[in-house]
Amino acid sequence: MIWNEEMETMNIDDKKEHQLKLLQETVKKAYENVPFYKKKFDEIGVKPEDIKELKDIEKLPFTTKTDLRESYPFGMFAVNEEEIVEIHTTSGTTGKPTVSGYTERDIEIWGEVIARAITMADGTKKDIIQNCYGYGLFTGGLGIHHGGYKLGATVIPISAGNTNRQIEILKDFQSTILTCTPSYAMYLAEVLEKEGIEKEDINLKSGIFGAEMWTEEMREELERKLGIIALNIYGLTEVIGPGVATECKIKKGLHISDDHFYPEIINSKTKKTLDEGQKGELVLTTITREGMPVIRFRTKDITSITWEKCECGRTTPRMSRVTGRTDDMLKIRGVIVFPSQIERALLKIDGLSPNYQIIVTRPGNLDEIEVKVEATESLFSDEMKEMEEIEKNIALQIHKEIGIRVDVSLVESESLPRSEGKAVRVVDHRKFD
Repeated sequence: MIWNEEMETMNIDDKKEHQLKLLQETVKKAYENVPFYKKKFDEIGVKPEDIKELKDIEKLPFTTKTDLRESYPFGMFAVNEEEIVEIHTTSGTTGKPTVSGYTERDIEIWGEVIARAITMADGTKKDIIQNCYGYGLFTGGLGIHHGGYKLGATVIPISAGNTNRQIEILKDFQSTILTCTPSYAMYLAEVLEKEGIEKEDINLKSGIFGAEMWTEEMREELERKLGIIALNIYGLTEVIGPGVATECKIKKGLHISDDHFYPEIINSKTKKTLDEGQKGELVLTTITREGMPVIRFRTKDITSITWEKCECGRTTPRMSRVTGRTDDMLKIRGVIVFPSQIERALLKIDGLSPNYQIIVTRPGNLDEIEVKVEATESLFSDEMKEMEEIEKNIALQIHKEIGIRVDVSLVESESLPRSEGKAVRVVDHRKFD
């Protein structure tokens, strides 16, 4: 099923013509209405009329999260404030939050791209969506809500948390689609299992999971435990929120709604655009947003893009699963490590929970990593020697994946902290001052 067949299956040449027109309009709007962009363009000697073909986007300056924070709160808006009907922000945990403003038209666009995402998960107006993303300033909850409304489905706005109530609603309302972070979905699956509720006792068929990185191994676990098809959704507040890209059931990359968000992949160091299939930093330009157009936003997410037509029939470009970020990767003894690599190793071992925590320290001059991972009761043993052997085996598997040695500590099930939002996987105690 395809929600918007005209745009999602458009001929590539027609798409490029359509994108160029929208890009030219966006660049002109940003230059004329956002002082930040006028100043940026003038500094490098670029004018809107210089955009004559899509490749000319490379002439334009990048936008960073720092730029958005420095424009706090409304400095990036391209319309009068009375035209803004909704505002969202990031958490602001590393400084001032970034603000995202939406006009009525922007909310329609958001609903459109989320409707595409829900349709990719076999969603129709007959479905009941249990939306466990947080409502409020976070974009997750309302983003999914707008899309469910656009599709005509029934949305249960339960938001995050209150797990016992979530389980009750799953059973009583027979929800068919679950939307939340993958780590919270796994927690729900654990609670269902603990309470003796079989997947046949609920009516879920699909899950749309995002807001944090997760692995193929976690997908397999979620599908097995919940009896669903688990699909990845990608988005970010600075661009619009969830719905920038979503997987279809083929599961060979996330379809980018490139009639609204123009994607590039760049080398983070050289800032040069990379070719199709090469892995680098994702850069996004909004080409239809009214309230807050964003030009060449550096997401810091590491991925690659293919423009091959998908088996599902869509011609939209597909981005590979995000494997890490240029700003949250760990550099350990000169080796770059991403939490997803450790997760991949852990989920290959029977008897381990997908709940883990990576603790990085520097007691002397060398970095050390401890991986705490929950084990099922069947894996625990009264024999200390046997437990040590299990931990050594886990450490070996992680070493094969990341190339450096780590210490592993098996901990009891449910002993690590749970999160209703993004899971906290890394605790870095190193001091770099």
